[in-house]
Amino acid sequence: MIRAPTHRDWISLLACICYRPDRGRVRLAYYARRGTWDTAALIEVLPRLRGFLHDEPAVLIWDRLGAHHSGDMLRFLAGQHDWLRVEQLPSYAPDLNPTEGVWGHLKGGELANRVLANLDQLQATAKRGLQRIRRRPQLLLAFLDRCGLALPPA
Repeated sequence: MIRAPTHRDWISLLACICYRPDRGRVRLAYYARRGTWDTAALIEVLPRLRGFLHDEPAVLIWDRLGAHHSGDMLRFLAGQHDWLRVEQLPSYAPDLNPTEGVWGHLKGGELANRVLANLDQLQATAKRGLQRIRRRPQLLLAFLDRCGLALPPA
């Protein structure tokens, strides 16, 4: 008989690829947490994203995760109009989400065929991969091009 643990812990990653309308600069912001990204956790990270962007106006393109359109999130976003506009992707549209390219590269690179001893090793390995991807702006632009999305004019 093989016994498997019934309780699992996990690391959840969140990434934002930040493109300028003229494609002159692209940056990758990422955040990790143990457990899931719920509404409260996302509300906590959005001011950090604003700081990462140096208070520049932003358009956030979100998938249909429930936490992205919960009542608490909508109330929070209502007070962010001075810097943030939110657009929703259609339901289940990973082919339109440039961030899916980040996850594919991470899973095909640093996280491929790995057995890690604990969550700390997993988080450190994922961070190394995200830092590698972050240093390659042409790769981040390729993720956008693969989706066929156009950036709005400035």
